[in-house]
Amino acid sequence: MTALVTGATGFLGLYIVEQLVARGERVRVFVRKPTPELERLGVEIARGDVTDRAAVIAACAGVEAVYHVAAVAGIWGPWEHFYSINTQGTRNVIAGCRQHGVSRLIFTSSPSVSFDGGDQAGIDERVPYPSRWLCHYPHTKALAEQEVLAAHESGRLATCALRPHLIWGPRDRHLIPRLIERARAGQLRRVGDGRNLIDMVYVENAAEAHLQAADALKDHNSPVGGKAYFITQGEPVNCWDWINELLARAGLPPVTRSISLGAAWAIGTALEGVHRITGNDREPRMTRFLAAQLGRHHYFKISAARRDLGYAPRISTAEGMERLFAGE
Repeated sequence: MTALVTGATGFLGLYIVEQLVARGERVRVFVRKPTPELERLGVEIARGDVTDRAAVIAACAGVEAVYHVAAVAGIWGPWEHFYSINTQGTRNVIAGCRQHGVSRLIFTSSPSVSFDGGDQAGIDERVPYPSRWLCHYPHTKALAEQEVLAAHESGRLATCALRPHLIWGPRDRHLIPRLIERARAGQLRRVGDGRNLIDMVYVENAAEAHLQAADALKDHNSPVGGKAYFITQGEPVNCWDWINELLARAGLPPVTRSISLGAAWAIGTALEGVHRITGNDREPRMTRFLAAQLGRHHYFKISAARRDLGYAPRISTAEGMERLFAGE
C-alpha cells in the first residue's frame, strides 16, 4: 500500500485521493463512513474515527506515506471536541506511523495557527504561534502541527505541515455555500473598510501541494522535513470584491451594508459571553474570530513552498472561478 489518507470524505481529502489514484498509487482511506465517490475510485477502505487510537494505528500498517487531512473545523464548540479530534487524533496518527514504520507524514494544517486577531500582511512561516487564541480550532490545530513537526526524524519518519488558506472550488459544501446562504438571508455585512486583502487556494492546487510535499520527503536530505508551508494562489485579492463576484455569479446582489471592525469585535465578544452563560451550543452569528477574519488582511508569502516543494498554483484564480460555476 502506497498511501493512507485520513478525512478522505472531506472536500480536500477526496481531491488528494483522486490525484493519488490518477498517478497510479495504491490508496487506503480511513473514514467513518465510505461514500460512493470513494467506492467508485476503487480504493481500500478502513473504517474508523481518528479518536480511536487502535483503529488509527491499524490503518497505518503497510503504508509508505500518510496524508493526515481529517479534522474538525469551526469557530464554536467545546474544547474537548476540537482537542480530541484535531490534537489527540493527530497524536494517534503519529503513533501509527511510528509503530508501523511509515516513512512520510504530510499534515494538513491551517494558516490560522499563526493568527492572533491582527493583520497578516505578507507574512511567512517565521511568524511564531500566537500567545492568545480566539477560538479552539486554530489552537488545537497549532498543537497538532507542533507535534507533527517535532516528530520529524530523518531516515525514519519524515514529516511536514501544509497551511492551505480558504480552500475553494467545485464540491465545496461549506465556505462558499455558507456565504451564499447568509447573503440570501440578508445576514451578510461587510466588516471594516472593505480594503482588506486575502489569500485563498483552489482545491486542486492545494491537493497537488500535498503530493509534492510527499515526493519531496522521499529525499532524506530534503529541507522540507520538519517544516510548515503556507499554500495559496500566490495572488491576494480584495476580500469583499471576491465575495461580491461570488454573489454576482450566484445571481445575488453585492454586499452593501457594513459594520466597523471594532463594532463587529464588540458584538462578537458580547455574543460569545451570552452563549457561554446560557450554555447555547449554536454558533453565534458573530464572534471575535469571525470579525477579525472578515475585517483583517490575510495574505502570505509562498516563496518557501515554491522553492522547497516546487509548488506553483497550476490553476489560476480566474480559471478556478470558471470551473466552480461550471460545476466541474
